Amino acid sequence: MPTQLLFTRFLNAHFAGPVDALLRAMHVQPLYPRAPISNAFSMELLIFIAMILYFVAVRATLSVEKPGAVQHLAEMTHEFVSEQGESIIGHGFETFTGYLTVLGLFILIGNLMGLVPGLESPTADVVVPLGFALVTFFYYHYYGIKSNGFGYIKQFLGPVWQLSWLLLPIEVISHLARVLSLTVRLYANMFAGDLVTLAFFSLVPVGIPLVFMFLHLGVAVVQAYVFMLLAMIYLSLATAHDH
Repeated sequence: MPTQLLFTRFLNAHFAGPVDALLRAMHVQPLYPRAPISNAFSMELLIFIAMILYFVAVRATLSVEKPGAVQHLAEMTHEFVSEQGESIIGHGFETFTGYLTVLGLFILIGNLMGLVPGLESPTADVVVPLGFALVTFFYYHYYGIKSNGFGYIKQFLGPVWQLSWLLLPIEVISHLARVLSLTVRLYANMFAGDLVTLAFFSLVPVGIPLVFMFLHLGVAVVQAYVFMLLAMIYLSLATAHDH
């Protein structure tokens, strides 16, 4: 039986049965039938709930005359993502602002959860960064096809038609490598950060671990920004009309 966080234990105590039934309906045999819900999933669920409450609070407190702290935070976040999107993606960046904002916030909160006692960073589990990478992969290809139609395939064939047979597999591999790159970069940094912080807390409970907590904080912010930035770059390349 894997070690369960308090919230994970609560979810398994109340929902293990329905989750087991759902997994078996999908022909998936749960490894631990009494605890099919992992810590990573429970942390993602917490983030989802927190973000829903945040956006509801933003919507409920919108005010032109007296904007509150929540609205100011939302406007700063939107402005930051919009500025980055406009400079990298260019015309039509507004289409992707919602996805990029949610992606960046979700990863950022997930990265920071490891600093809270009793919680873990879901991004330190390789499945979670892989999910972000796959969703982003299909997202930018979808909009690449939507923006360019059949002409999108030209991106994979190169400028010289005679070499298209050689460039096509190379381009396909390079795009698949983006999934690996996004996954490993986020997972490795967050897993290492959590491991180092935990190790120093167990050895020296006061003083030195605080340094690594601030380092973890910096890594968490940078990795969330880098992931969002790379997603913008891939969207820019996919939706450009000058292939």
